[in-house]
Amino acid sequence: MSMHWWQEPCQPLDHVARGKAQARQQQLTKPAGSLGQLEQLAIQLAALQGSERPRVERVSIAIFAGDHGVVAEGVSAFPQAVTGQMLRNFVSGGAAISVLARHLQTSLEVIDLGTAVPLDPLPGVLHLNLGAGTANFLHGPAMSAAQVTAALAAGRETVLRAQQRGCELYLGGEMGIGNTTAATALACLLLERPAGALVGPGTGLDDAGIARKLAVIDSALALHRLRPLEPIEALAALGGFEIAALVGAYLACAQQGIVALVDGYICSVAALLAVRLNPASREWLLFAHCGAEPGHQVVLAALRAEVLLDLGLRLGEGSGAALAVPLLQLACRLHNEMATFAEAAVAERQA
Repeated sequence: MSMHWWQEPCQPLDHVARGKAQARQQQLTKPAGSLGQLEQLAIQLAALQGSERPRVERVSIAIFAGDHGVVAEGVSAFPQAVTGQMLRNFVSGGAAISVLARHLQTSLEVIDLGTAVPLDPLPGVLHLNLGAGTANFLHGPAMSAAQVTAALAAGRETVLRAQQRGCELYLGGEMGIGNTTAATALACLLLERPAGALVGPGTGLDDAGIARKLAVIDSALALHRLRPLEPIEALAALGGFEIAALVGAYLACAQQGIVALVDGYICSVAALLAVRLNPASREWLLFAHCGAEPGHQVVLAALRAEVLLDLGLRLGEGSGAALAVPLLQLACRLHNEMATFAEAAVAERQA
């Protein structure tokens, strides 16, 4: 693995498989285009997987957790102890993503990258201990270059493990008190947008809390915009361990040829970083939903993303992506299992 492995080429799309899938859609017993976005999903998956008949039955989910030093500025409605408490909840089966993974019968990895409150080792959690959370980016970079590199690699490793299990669809999730503040600051920096256009309540801030969060992000942007930053420098300046791990995971998916289903706001900002680092990775990203956080729509628009669901979600954890998995599976099953006009002896539309 090279030092800048994230710049290595991504897998190309298979245009022959795409053409065959398009042709098959025209032959199925339905009016052309009548299944709308589901048809295009099946065709897109065919191109990504290099198969006329794609499938997404083997699904892997990885949840990355990490704390944020900027929480010291009062930008969250919850204490940082919740990050570690939720790690326990993930592996004990009580979190939303745990329930969804159980019923989808998918693998679920939980990776602790670094929490502010010390934790005893938890069975079922991979503890990487990159630090006691990030530094407060109001006073300097959130992460060192070494921490960014380690977090990116942690995300990549989850994809390589998933690949060994024959993964056909990868979902990344996140947990980290304060990470909507980090994600918003990053998005503002990358998109050159004012904080007021993206700041929202996160996990439930009131109006005063939102105003405080806005002021903190404005101050942080003023500090870190003193000189132009490359994407990897922006990630170090304002990101988080879990955001960097998601970036690494999305890039590795594109390089290994695994479709990634992007969850909510935090994950979409990580996807934006991945595309800035390696533009070809965009082809390998599907977007599960548009969440309630105001900045999410801005980031999705920048990525020219079409989402599968719009349910007003703002939980994170990969939960929105997990909810969209059956939709992708059914898109493939319709494409693969419907009869053609010839097979069903059904008359086709007259020219």
